[in-house]
Amino acid sequence: MGVDSGLPDFRGPEGFWRAYPPYRRLGLRFEELADPVHFADDPELAWGFYGHRLHLYRRTVPHAGFGVLLRWAQRVPTRVFTSNVDGQFQRAGFAEDTVTECHGSIHHLQCTKHCGQPVWPADGVEIEIDESTMRAVGPLPSCPTCGALARPNILMFGDYDWLPDRTTEQLARHRQFLRSLDRSRLVVVELGAGTAVPTVRRESELASATSGALIRINVREPQVRHGRGVELASPAEATLLELDALLSA
Repeated sequence: MGVDSGLPDFRGPEGFWRAYPPYRRLGLRFEELADPVHFADDPELAWGFYGHRLHLYRRTVPHAGFGVLLRWAQRVPTRVFTSNVDGQFQRAGFAEDTVTECHGSIHHLQCTKHCGQPVWPADGVEIEIDESTMRAVGPLPSCPTCGALARPNILMFGDYDWLPDRTTEQLARHRQFLRSLDRSRLVVVELGAGTAVPTVRRESELASATSGALIRINVREPQVRHGRGVELASPAEATLLELDALLSA
């Protein structure tokens, strides 16, 4: 979904390294950088990676496909369930209480020492980065309660320190929404969810199990298990615009 807004595609080392050449020189893949151990062992490396992404997501403008989804959401009860941590749905105009970010959000922080400080917004946090090395320089974000190093409230690989409280509240609202529906009339539109981390694909298939109304839009992996759905091997923005034109005709 984010690629059509100009965000880099992190799937596969080559795509990641094209976006971040310094990591090619270091031989580090996305999965190795998205590891919470770096906040303890090398916080400048960790915040170089996540600080750059935070800046990137803040200045990215959501593509026109988000506007299509927002218009649809104004006609029928709608929820967003996303593994993206970039906050693009909120930037596009979706209300905070209609979005479930199952892997957390880069726009929120947590304490690395678990001092009891609740998750807090990253508003105002600015990370200076040496882009030749992709390392943070200068002060790093800290916990407002105890002063320890802060980290993004994102579920990383092998992450036993993630604070899930904010996402747990979102999931509770999501489940309540699903329970309120006539599942036979539910339509699920899934955009770009891959199989490597299948959280969103699994949620889409379970939610649409009764109706069989799953529209899977995915350039690489459009296949729908058991044939219960529509497979569209095409990009998100163009497909949403075309579907919207058909619905409006």
